[in-house]
Order: sequence, then structure tokens, then C-alpha cells
Amino acid sequence: MSQLIKQDIEEFVRSFELSAQLGHTIFLITGGTGLIGSTLIHCLLALNRNIRIVAPVRCKAKAQDMYESEEHTHIHFIECDLSSFDYSEIGEVDFIVHCAAPTSSKFFVEKPVETFNTIVNCTQVLLEYVRRFPVKGFVYLSSLEVYGTILDDSNLVTEEVQGYLDPMATRSSYPMAKRAAENLCALYAAEYNLNIMVARLTQTTGANVSSTDNRYVAHFCRLTSKGDNIILYSKGESAKPICYTTDCVSAILYILLKGEKGNAYNVANADTYISARGLAELLRDNFNPNISVEFRLNDNMGYAPETKLRLSTAKLQELGWSPQNDLKAILSVSYTHLTLPTILLV
Repeated sequence: MSQLIKQDIEEFVRSFELSAQLGHTIFLITGGTGLIGSTLIHCLLALNRNIRIVAPVRCKAKAQDMYESEEHTHIHFIECDLSSFDYSEIGEVDFIVHCAAPTSSKFFVEKPVETFNTIVNCTQVLLEYVRRFPVKGFVYLSSLEVYGTILDDSNLVTEEVQGYLDPMATRSSYPMAKRAAENLCALYAAEYNLNIMVARLTQTTGANVSSTDNRYVAHFCRLTSKGDNIILYSKGESAKPICYTTDCVSAILYILLKGEKGNAYNVANADTYISARGLAELLRDNFNPNISVEFRLNDNMGYAPETKLRLSTAKLQELGWSPQNDLKAILSVSYTHLTLPTILLV
């Protein structure tokens, strides 16, 4: 674990105000090898509140390699197929955070059926488990892509807004599945009176982002750190806010502990709203003026349609949450992390 990640976790522990409510609890967390899931597990264990983690994963060996040896005593890894696993084997837990999902735009286009089925089926299986073994709180990690195409950013996008999604487009496999999974969460919350909430995440990055992460924030930071030109295959006009990993973890836990069942919450730092082109130019101007931002328009990259999502986070902030990292800090850490020699990252 790098020093940057350790510093992030230490700051989370210092600033998170609800830790006392998590003492002596059991968490079931899917997606424990992903960016958000792994950060969540690191942060929970660092609270030192006698928290135990149950982590169903596709590859146990990979998962074990991602965590420190002292963390292993608090994590029970289960190698399984998340879409068919019988969660009743686990018994009762206190909280569930469902992080697992495909994240590659290329995969969404090349394997749209698998994308849709994985998202919906994995969620359905977990919800059935919660129906049989009710928990104190369940948070499903959704995406701002559920908002579809919105081109007028003069108004904030609240949780009630819905833009257009083309149900006949292959690339819609991901956002349509996320919408369906959200709906399942709302239905289970209503019909069975279960404490289920949805967190709609914007793009999230931080000190533990993978060196192979090809989502645009990490990709642009990596190109800038290497001295390579940033190439945009669209006009770069799509815009959204960004969120830092530990701010995202804090938001998830606020929703888990204080959210209202059957509700969705936008998770982002609203002040970081920026277009893809604006981000590329900001990185160039502030970190490596020797590179350039180039445009090579290509409609076959699997990108989501252009959209401008100036998200409102008022609903989340009413729970008491606020982000700790502004855009400058987010990009500085991401850039520094991707510049470090590999030896520092093990």
C-alpha cells in the first residue's frame, strides 16, 4: 500500500464522524477488488471498531493480494459467481454495500447482454438474500449514467430528473441495467419494508486508482504524467463533476446510516463540474505544459452519448455529508499517484 493511500485512510479516520455507529458490525461488500469496494474495506478496517468484512469475489487470490496481512484477519473472502451464489450460507450480516459491476465502456458495447444480465441478476440475488435476512442498511452503487442525455446544464440535476436513454442502442446496456437495478431496489424497499438505498456515483478517482484504469480522469492523468499528448476521440463536451475515493466512501456510509429507504442520492463534489475537454486542458496547463490536447473524432469508441450532468448533492448534504477534496486536490493526488515508481505502490 502506497504512502498516499495510507494518508488518505488516516485522514478519513480523522474526519469521519459516524464511526461509533459501526462498532461490532458485519459488512457484506461486493466488488472488493474494485476501486470503491477496496477503498471502503480499507477505510472500515482502519476505524478500528471491531468491524468484520464478508467479501464475495471472483478470484480469491487476487483479492488477498490487494490487502495487508493484518487486514486478512478481519476479511472473509468467498470465491463465487455473484449472480448465482447462495448468500444464505453466510447467515446474517448488519450492512451490505453492493459495489460489483462491469466498468468498461468497451465491454458494454461488445458484451451488452452480459453487461445487462450481470448488473440486474447480481442485484436481484442480493435483494432476495436481504428479503430473507433483513439488514440495518443496504446501499446499491449506481451511476450518474442513469440520467441519460441532458444537454442543458443551466439547472442542477436532482435525483428526480431523468434524461433520454435510447433503449435500442447497444451502449445503453449499462445505464438501462443500472436503472432496472435501481428500480428493483426501490420495489424491494417498498414491498418488503427493507432499508435499501441507492448511491448514484459520478466518476471517482484517488490515490489507489489502478495504473490500467482507462476511465477518462485516470487516463488523462496517466498520459500527462508520462508526457504524452491527450487525445480526445469526441468533442470533449460531455461534462460531470468528479469525486475523490475517500469522499465517496464517506458518502456511502452516510447514506447507509442516515439515508431514507427507497431513496437515491447523488454522490459527487458538485464544485468540480468540468467537461472532458476542460479537464484535459486543465491537466496540461497545470501539470505538463509541454503536451498538447488533440482531437481525433471517432464514433466507435463505445462512449456514452454526450451529456452535461451538473449534479445537485443537496439531498446527500442534508444527511450531514460534505466532500473534503476539491478539484485541484483530486487531480494533484491522482497525477502524483500515477507518476510514482511501481516499487512504491506495492
